[in-house]
This record gives sequence, C-alpha cells and structure tokens, in this order.
Amino acid sequence: MSNTLIEQRSPSPSALDEILVEPGRGIRNYWGDLWRYRELFYLLAWRDLTVRYKQTVIGIAWTVIQPFLTMVVFTVVFNRLAHLQSEGSAPYPILVYVGLLPWTFFTTALGAASNSMIVNANMVSKVFFPRLILPASAVIVAVADFVVAFGLLIVLMVVLRFVPSVRIVTVPLFLLLGAFTALGSGLWFAALNVKYRDFKYVIPFMIMIGTYVSPVGFSSSVIPQKWQLLYSLNPMVGVIDGFRWAIIGGNAPLSWLHLGMSLLVSSVLFAIGLRYFYVTERTFADVI
Repeated sequence: MSNTLIEQRSPSPSALDEILVEPGRGIRNYWGDLWRYRELFYLLAWRDLTVRYKQTVIGIAWTVIQPFLTMVVFTVVFNRLAHLQSEGSAPYPILVYVGLLPWTFFTTALGAASNSMIVNANMVSKVFFPRLILPASAVIVAVADFVVAFGLLIVLMVVLRFVPSVRIVTVPLFLLLGAFTALGSGLWFAALNVKYRDFKYVIPFMIMIGTYVSPVGFSSSVIPQKWQLLYSLNPMVGVIDGFRWAIIGGNAPLSWLHLGMSLLVSSVLFAIGLRYFYVTERTFADVI
C-alpha cells in the first residue's frame, strides 16, 4: 500500500476576505455586515413596496381610504356623540387625522416588521445574512405609506381652511421617533414569531387596544392629571402629541413628560429588542 502525502495549506488572505458574514460573530462585526449588505436592504424595501400594491383593486388609494374612513368614524364618536372638543381653532377632523398619521404608520411598520421573518422564511432558511435587514426594510416601506397619507392631510387643510404651524418642519423628527419605536417593538415580535406562531394573533389584538388607549381620536388633555405618568408609558403618546404640536401649533402644547417618557421607553424597547433579536437570530434558520 502506497503512502499518501496530505499537504495542509493555510487559507490565503483572499479566501478569508470572501467570508463576509458567519453566525456567532461579535456585535462589532455585525454592524459592519449590515453596512456591507446595504444593497440587499434597498432591494428588499423596493420589493416589498412594489408587491404591496401589485394586483390590488384600488392600489395605493387604500393607504388614503383607510385613515380617512377611520377619521370620519372617530369624529362622529368622539366629537358628535361624546362631545369632546378639539384643541384651539383646529377642526376636529384635523385633530383626529394628525393623530391617525403616526398611529397608522406605527401599526403598519410594527405589523410588517413582526411578520418579516415568516414572510421571508425561504430566504432565511437558505441564505445567511444579517436578519435585521428584514424588519428594518419593512419599516421603510411604512414610511412610503406615510408620505402618501400625508398628502390627504394637505387636502384636508385646504378644504377646511386650516393653516398649519411653521413647526410642521419638525414632523420628520417625530416620524423618526415613531419608526424607532416600531422597529424596537417589531424586533421583539419578529423573533418571537419565529418560535411561537401564536404571536401573529396577539399583534392585531394589541394594536386594536392601543388605538383606544393612545390619543388618536382625542386630545391628551382629557386625561386626568393623576393618570398622566401612567398614560405616558405608552411611547406613542409622545409621538402623537409631537405631531399635533408640530402641525396644529400653539393650540396643541407639547408635554415634555410625554415626549421624555416616549424617548425613554422607545430606547429601552429598542435596546432590549435588538439584543434579543441578535442573540436568537442564529437559530432562525433551524426553527423557521
């Protein structure tokens, strides 16, 4: 029997350079991997945006029709029946729609981010890449919906002859806070959705409850002072109040308690959600 000589060679530097992402890498490398896969992020966001309105009856108009009909219902229930008043000279439909804008954005982004792993199960199980790209791209799609819905607000202000505050230029800041809140919560649910599919039923229920405990159809001023701190634990309170402060103007004062608690709770949600997502994402391909 002849002896076989096995030659062992160390991998060349060029071969090492080809390994961009591998499970279990440190958090520093993880952020670098996200940057290297930025083109995948853009492609997924564009794909989700085009698929959302493909082969639909009314297409992108649904983005406007849904909040408009909700505004009509809330105006009848809270203003006509419950006799709640608007803030200053702002018409009640404007008050409601300005609250619906960030809330609809939040619920759309949260729902899409939470289901992003399940919707892309084939991709997750076959190819390794930073999974954070999927919920993050889902939030970007919700931003596009927000821009379309904001166009209806401009139409409403023209029809109702309402002039917005000059502070309307700060709207992107509060939109960013809403996206931050949605992504932090979405990371939690996206990870839990992979292991426990029952969470897809929990999320719509939580959104339904949140619609009535958030200042969507009413002003935060109707909440008694003794409940304000507990009320401000809802991170969307600060976001919605911020939108009204920016658009309605001086008639809608900004509560620093609500804004501060919104920043604090959103930051905690994002930090813990990101950590949980990062730790569990290495098992997604096996579980999903």
